[in-house]
Amino acid sequence: MDKDLREQIEEEAEKHALINAVKHESDADVGAIMGPLMGENPEFRPHGGDIPGIIGPIVAKVNSASTEEKRERLAVLAPEWLEELDAEDEADDRVLPDLPNAEDYDEIRMRTAPNPNGPWHLGHARMPAVIGTYKELYDGWFVCRFDDTDPETKRPDMDAYDAILEDIEYLGFEPDDVMRASDRVPIYYDHARDLIEMGGAYTCSCSGEAFSELKNAGKPCPHRDKDVATTEEEFEQMVEGELSAGEMVLRVKTDIEHKNPALRDFVAFRMVDTPHPREEAADYRCWPMLDFQSGIDDHLTGVTHIIRGIDLQDSAKRQQFVYDYFGWEYPEVIHWGHVQIDEYDVKMSTSTIKQLIADGKLDGWDDPRAPTLKSVRRRGIRGEAITDAMIQLGTSTSNVDLAMSSIYANNRALVDDAANRYFLVRDGQELPVVGAPEVGHPPLHPDHEDRGKRAIPVNGAVLIEADDVPANGERVWLKGLGLFQHTRDALEYLGNDLSAVREEGVDVIHWVSADANVPVTMRTMDGDVSGHAEPDFKATAVDDVIQFERIGFVRVDSHGDDDSVVYYTHP
Repeated sequence: MDKDLREQIEEEAEKHALINAVKHESDADVGAIMGPLMGENPEFRPHGGDIPGIIGPIVAKVNSASTEEKRERLAVLAPEWLEELDAEDEADDRVLPDLPNAEDYDEIRMRTAPNPNGPWHLGHARMPAVIGTYKELYDGWFVCRFDDTDPETKRPDMDAYDAILEDIEYLGFEPDDVMRASDRVPIYYDHARDLIEMGGAYTCSCSGEAFSELKNAGKPCPHRDKDVATTEEEFEQMVEGELSAGEMVLRVKTDIEHKNPALRDFVAFRMVDTPHPREEAADYRCWPMLDFQSGIDDHLTGVTHIIRGIDLQDSAKRQQFVYDYFGWEYPEVIHWGHVQIDEYDVKMSTSTIKQLIADGKLDGWDDPRAPTLKSVRRRGIRGEAITDAMIQLGTSTSNVDLAMSSIYANNRALVDDAANRYFLVRDGQELPVVGAPEVGHPPLHPDHEDRGKRAIPVNGAVLIEADDVPANGERVWLKGLGLFQHTRDALEYLGNDLSAVREEGVDVIHWVSADANVPVTMRTMDGDVSGHAEPDFKATAVDDVIQFERIGFVRVDSHGDDDSVVYYTHP
């Protein structure tokens, strides 16, 4: 690396360290600035292995400055960034817009209405994150209502009911009530009977194809004007399970010439031959369609505000016909765009993930390659980090992109202070050590001297990562041990004068003893990585989130007799 490039790296590192420190009102972190540093300066990437050692002293220098000194320095290096950070601080903390007409309601009541056909992927987190936050802002109420009235196409997964409730708790919320639509089928039958009596629904035995042709032509079905008594009788046949799938449906009578064909006499109930997996609902064969069931439940539970996808605008229009028949006032509706999340090769789809698990291409819902809440939880990402990132997306009708880096930044702020530091060497290369102290003593945490130091034995030889091995004759600093020179395939100890690092830019690297170490398997989004950790790592507890220096944060998953397993959290 030439001198000009090194100076450029140091200048950019100082800027990003100052931005990080001022933004979070805390010390800057090498791991936290690596992403933006490399993203803005792609020419640095070929030297990615060297950069942490170069910027470490820069970050340390920034952290030694007072808050005011950091701001003054940032004003010199990047005044536009200081202005932007100050503007963010002055902005309203409530990034969510006010709910429409909230003042017209005694209590704000909202719902999350998942289909329990599997555990949640990351996109599902948006709804409980936002409505849970609205509940807190308005001192309101929300229900988790499982819309499980499709026993066939989106067949409920019996484990998903509890898994989804666990995910909501993980995100930081607790519903005021939990309902299962499959427990409420008689209620939907009763409302259908009322609708029939009003002349607002009729039974139809047209084939799907035949009705579609009539509907698209704006022509009524021949069953549309049958008398109420006949419709009531035929609907009871449906309820009693005397008909099979496809034989008959109950339609809501709307406007057969409506400009939107999707709203013309839509289906409210259909026959399903497949039994529901819940024993309590296994005998039902006549099932409500989602728009009917959901609309009835929203009214009966007093929901005041509904949030749903922009692609579901027709649902509100269908339900409005039902509400008009009953003389009900429709809730306020907020439509939002879809959220897309980067980094994953696996599609964010419950059915896709379920199939990949069945095919053995994923190990389970908590596989680190799966874009699921179970996966990120096992990786050591806190629910609060996800909730905060989802809230920042707001409720725009446009599709939005969520970068995992924003979740990582939130989580880093939550775990960094408690995360003790350890060394892990991947694909280590063994080198003899000459004249070195017997034990290295790096700190457990750079910001907490009170936690003490680790004890890493040397035992005559060390493992260092292949990219860290200095050229013959070059020097390197083994963190917590001292300065060494690579001489004749060994590392010769030169002392512990830090000026070599601070003034001459000698790289700082991590290491472990070649024979006194802990084998580790690190599970990542890109597959498993093997390595060796320092002995003190074995004392960590399962579920601890720690930092492997120069690698990133990990969650300790298990300690076995042969090796330990960790899940990679993020840089």
